[in-house]
Amino acid sequence: MKHFGLTAAAVALVLAATPVLAQERVSIGTGGTGGLFYVIGAGMADLLNKHMDNTTARAEVTGASVENIRRVAANQMTFGFSSSSTLYEAKTGTGPFNGDAQAVAAMAYLYPAVLQVATTADTRIASFGDLAGKRVNLGPPGSNAAVLAQRLLEAYGVFDAGRAQFLSYTEGTNALMNGTVDATVVLAGAPTAALIDLDAQRDMVLLPIEEDKVAGLLEAYPFYQPYEIAAGTYPDQTSPVLVINDPATIFTSEAADAGLINAITSAIFEHLPELGEVHPQARAIALETATQTPIDLHPGAKAFFDQAR
Repeated sequence: MKHFGLTAAAVALVLAATPVLAQERVSIGTGGTGGLFYVIGAGMADLLNKHMDNTTARAEVTGASVENIRRVAANQMTFGFSSSSTLYEAKTGTGPFNGDAQAVAAMAYLYPAVLQVATTADTRIASFGDLAGKRVNLGPPGSNAAVLAQRLLEAYGVFDAGRAQFLSYTEGTNALMNGTVDATVVLAGAPTAALIDLDAQRDMVLLPIEEDKVAGLLEAYPFYQPYEIAAGTYPDQTSPVLVINDPATIFTSEAADAGLINAITSAIFEHLPELGEVHPQARAIALETATQTPIDLHPGAKAFFDQAR
């Protein structure tokens, strides 16, 4: 019995001294809960938890592109979502990052993300020109939605800083239904949750751009492009609506570990059918278009795509 006790004690000491595999914590910068960044980011977190050993992944609610870039570059998050324009401006130190270039690298092009400017029939707003003097929610503060919405309203000469609001997508649609704003924006793939909910409760109207009115905007910011939302994308939308597309991407820090980024990229792109179940727009994510990013790919992501092709 004495001998057994000594053996058990020795085993316990060995187990205590045996290193345990470190749990990798992966944080994903997304956006507001009503937008696709969050929905698809949460789907990615589920994929990583399921298919990457010793990994705990979590989607974080954020102010979207600009906040994600700053926090990922500061190593506060592992990777994040961004619109292509903001990622390009971050890398080049332009736009909202004027003179403050961020050390980021692309992971993948995801899907078209379009600026949808919504109102309701009872406001009698039918065009961007009608927004003069109106209360407009531009999206979360610091988000790419807010940046693009301001640029678009300025192109039409109707931007009013005193009447602009900066609410999340869900808060913005609620404010529209409550009558505290006259229009609200969402930058995401269509259809998107916040506007599906709005359309179910009100007679929603999406405002179309006019190509001649935005020609200067598209020339100044060539990463934007016209995009047509097909009729019937939302039940109340009976005709096509021309909007501005700013494709969604994922990115990471330049200094991120190549092995980790390769493993994350692999887990996502090797299980796209599973990711496609979280939202119809996630089905647009494809290996064939993944490398069409506005800045260079991180070496870990590039290694995966080079091998996968």
